[in-house]
Amino acid sequence: MVREVRVGDAIFGGGRPLVLIAGPCVIETLDHTLRTAEALKGIAARLGVGLVFKASFDKANRTSVTSFRGPGLDAGLEILARVKSECGLPVLSDVHDLSQIAPAAEVLDVLQIPAFLSRQTDLLAAAGATGRVVNVKKGQFLAPWDMKNAVGKLESVGNRNILLTERGASFGYNNLVVDMRSLPIMRETGCPVIFDATHSVQLPGGAGTASAGQRQFVGALSRAAAGAGIDGLFWEVHEDPDRALCDGPNSLPLDQVEAQLRRVLAIDAIAKEQMQP
Repeated sequence: MVREVRVGDAIFGGGRPLVLIAGPCVIETLDHTLRTAEALKGIAARLGVGLVFKASFDKANRTSVTSFRGPGLDAGLEILARVKSECGLPVLSDVHDLSQIAPAAEVLDVLQIPAFLSRQTDLLAAAGATGRVVNVKKGQFLAPWDMKNAVGKLESVGNRNILLTERGASFGYNNLVVDMRSLPIMRETGCPVIFDATHSVQLPGGAGTASAGQRQFVGALSRAAAGAGIDGLFWEVHEDPDRALCDGPNSLPLDQVEAQLRRVLAIDAIAKEQMQP
C-alpha cells in the first residue's frame, strides 16, 4: 500500500481519493493569485476533493531570457503566505537552489523539485532536511524506476513525506509523451504519485521563444491517469490562458476546471475501489 502523506487537510495516498494540486504556472499579481485560489477552493469544496494551491515565485527554466519568470523569492513568498492566511489553503512552489530552501520552507507546505533538477543530490537532501513535504517531478530524461534514487536521497536525511510527479518524457522535436506504465511503477516506491497533466501536454520551446502546448488533451490524459490509480492530479489553471504570462498554451481554463475534475473523480472512485485488497 502506498503510504499516506498529509498536506494541510489533504491526504495523498493510502487508497484515498486523489488530491488536486492546482493554480497558475507563475505568480502574476497578488489579486490574480488570491482570486484564483478562492475560485479553486470553492470548486474543491463543492466536489469534496482535497486541494493544494500551487504557483511559482520564480520560473528559472524558461525557453528565452526574455520570458516572464515571476516576482522572485521574497515577493512571491509574501503572496503565497497571503494565500495561506486568507484562503486557508496549503501552498506549493518550486525551489531551484540551496539558497531558496530555508526561506521557502518557512512559508511553503510543499517544496517542489523541478524535473530538470530531480537528480541534484544536494538540493534534494537540503529540501528533505527541512521536514517539509517534498514533491519531486520526474525528469523528462529519466525512466520511472530511476525515481527510487530520488526517494533514497530524501529518505537518507530522515524524510518520508515524499510525493513523486510524472510530467511526460522528452520525445525530442518539442514534444513530450506520457507512458502510463510510469504511474504504477513509481508507486512501487511506496510514495504517492501525482500526474501533471498540463505539463505533459506542453510542447517545450514549441513557439520558438516560448513553449507551446495542447491543452485540449488535458482532460483525456487526466482521465487515463485516474484510471491507472494516481494519488494526485496536478493542473496549471488560468482564468484566461491565452493572456497568461507563462505556460498559457498548456494551462486549463479556470471555467473548465469543475466539469473536467468531476469526470476525473468519477473514474478515480472506480479505480480506487478496484485497488482495494
